[in-house]
This record gives sequence, C-alpha cells and structure tokens, in this order.
Amino acid sequence: MSDNSSNIEQKVEQKNDFIRNMIREDVKAQKYKQIVTRFPPEPNGYLHLGHVKSICLNFGVAEEFDGICHLRYDDTNPTAEKQDYIDNIKKDVHWLGFEWAGEALHASSYFDQLYTWAVQLIEQGEAYVDMQTPEQIKDNRGSYKEAGTASPQRDASVADNLQLFADMKNGKYAEGKAVLRAKIDMADPNMNMRDPIIYRVMHQEHHQTGDKWCIYPMYDYAHPLSDAIEGITHSLCTLEFEDHRPFYDWIVNKIGFEQPPHQYEFSRLNVDHTLTSKRKLKQLVDEGIVDGWDDPRMPTVAGMRRRGYTPEGLRDFCHRVGVAKADGVVDMRLLEFSIRQSLDDTTARGMAVLKPLKVTITNFSEAVSSWESQKADSVTARWDDTAQTLWLTQPNHPNVDMGEREIPFTETLYIDQGDYEIEPPADYKRLSPEKPEIRLRNTYVLAVSEHVLNDAGNVIELKATIDPATLGNNPEGRKVKGVIHWVSASQGVPATVRLYESLFSVEDPSSVSDVHAALNPNSLTELSAVVEPSLANANAGTRFQFEREGYFIADEIEHSSEKPVFNQIVSLRDSYKPA
Repeated sequence: MSDNSSNIEQKVEQKNDFIRNMIREDVKAQKYKQIVTRFPPEPNGYLHLGHVKSICLNFGVAEEFDGICHLRYDDTNPTAEKQDYIDNIKKDVHWLGFEWAGEALHASSYFDQLYTWAVQLIEQGEAYVDMQTPEQIKDNRGSYKEAGTASPQRDASVADNLQLFADMKNGKYAEGKAVLRAKIDMADPNMNMRDPIIYRVMHQEHHQTGDKWCIYPMYDYAHPLSDAIEGITHSLCTLEFEDHRPFYDWIVNKIGFEQPPHQYEFSRLNVDHTLTSKRKLKQLVDEGIVDGWDDPRMPTVAGMRRRGYTPEGLRDFCHRVGVAKADGVVDMRLLEFSIRQSLDDTTARGMAVLKPLKVTITNFSEAVSSWESQKADSVTARWDDTAQTLWLTQPNHPNVDMGEREIPFTETLYIDQGDYEIEPPADYKRLSPEKPEIRLRNTYVLAVSEHVLNDAGNVIELKATIDPATLGNNPEGRKVKGVIHWVSASQGVPATVRLYESLFSVEDPSSVSDVHAALNPNSLTELSAVVEPSLANANAGTRFQFEREGYFIADEIEHSSEKPVFNQIVSLRDSYKPA
C-alpha cells in the first residue's frame, strides 16, 4: 500500500458509510490514480435541501480521499434553463463552503463530441432515427407486463439513419417529428432500456452555445458520457437513478471507454413537511405563492441562507443524516437542532419585544437619581441627562468575547404582551396581579402597581415602580423569581419581524397532487416589533439571539437601520434530541 493510501485511510476512518467504504477499497487496490467526483446540477431551478446532501457527499468524498470534485451543469434542455440559475448554483456551492476543481464545466461544451458519438452508434447499428409521433412512441413502449412494439424505422439501414440524423441536425424537421433512439431491447423488463430517446429536435437557442444546435441530447445520454469525458471515477446519484444505471453502463461501454465511470446510488434526502421537487417549487414561485426562490420559507439554499441558516449547520445536518442505501424520512427537528447548535456560540445577544406592551415607571426619576451609589460593581452604566436615559453596558455574549453594547433604559419601556396576565394559567411565572414583581433583564426589579385596559378589556399599559437598590443586586428580605426582557419605548426602534412555520402542513407534501392543498396558511406571520438600537444598526445578514425569543437574522435584502427587518431562523430551544 502506498503512503498516500495509508494517509487517506487515517483521514476517513471515522466515516464508514457504504460509499466511503467502497472508495476506501478502491484506494487500497490502487484502482484509480485519483478519486474524481462531480456535482452535476441541471440549471433549471435553484438548489434545494436535497442538493445539499449531494454537495456535501461529492465534495466531501473528494476532499477526504485527496481527490477532486467538478461542478458541471448538465445543461441539455435550454427551454428550462437560465443564467440566473447557473449563477446561483455557483453562489450556493461556495456559500456551503466547497470549491470545485478548475472552472465550472458544462455538458453543452461536449455537444460536438456527443454528436460524433451518436453518429458512431448509428454506424455500429445501435441507434436509429424514429419518425413516429411522441404519442405513438409512448404507446408503443408497452408496460411492465407487456413488451413494447418496435418502431417501423427500427431496422432502417445505417446509410438512411445517418442521412436522417444529419437532416435533424440541419433543421429539416420540426419539434416532435424525429428523434434518435438507442437500439437496445423493446422487451427489456427495465422500461429505460426499451430503445430510449437520446436526441430530440428543439429549435431553441442555448444559453451557452447560442443558435448552433437545433437538436439536443437527452440527459440520460449526455450525463454518463460527460462523466466519462471528465474521468469521473465514482458517479454518485440518488436512488431514483438506480433504474437508469443499466443504460448508463450500456452507453459508456458501447462508446468504448477503457475505464468507464460507474454509477452508485444513495438515498435521497427526504425531510418531513418539505418539498424538493424543482418543478413544484417553481410552481410556487411562478404563481406568487412565495416571494421568489429565496423566500425564507423555501427549502432552497437561497431561501435557507436568507432565513439565516448557517452553512456549518447544514453540513452538520447532512453528517448526522448520513449516507444509506434505502430511502427514509428525516425529522425536520434534526435540521433545526443542527442549525441551533451552530448558532449558540456564534451569535450576539440582543433584546427585541415582538408584541409590545407599554410599561410606565412612575418612580423613574427618583429611582435612577441614585443609580451610581446603588448599582452593583458588576454593572457598568452612564447617565445621559439630556435624553433622561440610563445607558447600561452589557456583553454581546455571556460566554464568548464578542464585545459590548449599550442598552438604553428609560421611563417608558415595552415588555412582551405575554409577560403579563390578569388571570394567569397554572404554573405561570411572569407578571400578574398576584405576582407583581419580576427582574428586568440586566437592570432593576420591577413591581406592577396598576394595569390599564382599553374598551375591549385588553391590557394596553402597565404602571410600575423599580427598586433603586436592585440594579445588579438582589432585593433584601425577599426573593424575586423570573426575568423578562424589555426595550426602551422612546429609544427602541420599530422593526418588522417575520416568524415562520413549515411551508406545508402535510407531512409528505409530495403525496398531494395539488400543491395548494398542502400549504400551511400560518407559514408566515409578520409582527410590528420594537428592538434595541444595536440590533437595528446591525449590518444586513447579521445573526442574533433575541433573548427569550429565538435566533434571528437581519434580512440580507430588506434590512436597514431606518427600517429594520428580521427573519426568524429557529426557535431558542426544542425538546428534540438527536439519536
């Protein structure tokens, strides 16, 4: 065994899924000079959560085994492809933390070679031009119980097929009038082997090749041959491609590669209440059900990035899910667990009141006049006489050095509406007429003396006092339980805060024929909140933990200090524990 093989073994010994174990055996046998994988998206939509698993596997395997991974666009259908999709795929892969070998590749760069090989198949008697209508071809494929019916053109001469294929290339036929089919077996039990179509007429300009071509190769033809051109050693695909593997092997062998690539299938990533069909996701975008591919409710990488998910959390999630041979469904809470784990030590804290309830401190001037003599040594503060504000200095994180910020404490505050109940439920631990005292986070003990109701009987304001001796100190002679967060009413900043639930209320939205029937009407809730100034002044894309509320991100598109917008990333905690 070479030293390199030994080093690779040590590097990946803790990852023992069947893909890595197989590659490890290939490395031991020195089967390949170098491991080469690829991530081959079709640029007909944005990448989604399912692609994240494939990206982590393909790029991860290449890195672990000292190989390389290509990014290749399998761009064989110009009617569905856009430059926007191409650009965002690159952005997503980079954001997830991976780098491909060399320049990004395109199957369209191989169109000349793919055409030459199609001619070779015709010359070998293994491909023919079929002039049947698409409906006739479909009807004559047969079924799982009955063999298909051969095309009338199946036994045409090589010379005739070469001329017909050239006519296709030269634009003689309209779309649907002629196709090139591989000549395999119309009775094969695998429907993919019943003379599959490998070229079709499409009078459509291509985003890479312009108007050079009016025929385009099918994905199942272009994909394996592109793998072969690039020297891919391990073509890693999800399980839905398992039935396509016989054709994959057939085509690379018929073309005659000495060391053809081989396809290996692994389970796709299925997460409950999540849809990963690009066609259906595109439907949501086209119909305006969501606000674009990057809507934070979307399971696209762009949507998850805007939602505030971290690349570290997504990679950790894929690691926890692992690589298996059988499909299953993953609990969404595992994804949220991984995201939450990645945020705890990396996000600054801040206070935001999502449903504000006004609190007027009736003894504010009297109480804060002695703040300097009353405060504990652990409290750093300064008084602004002009603004009648006590500025409290607090660390941005309780355990990690992330600097400090100043929080304004003023005569009028906002607390959350849920922190005061006239008739509290059992085990309620916040403010009520029977429990009027509580600690305001980082400041004084507050005691409510009166609540003000509107005509509907709802509490709209609290009158309260603060204990001057409790700035950073425990009150003498009594024990106050509970701490609530707050924001200055006069210096806090109005903000839009978006709360999210799953986009789909159905556990398996792919099982519902009408995607509209699976939608969750409560997937988005917008609140008019108030946040402390440090949050409003943060740069777009900055993540925070709103104390007692959860993790949030300043929206990367809409957030500004004048009009702050925050998206909920994930709740603060969950009872879920990964196995």
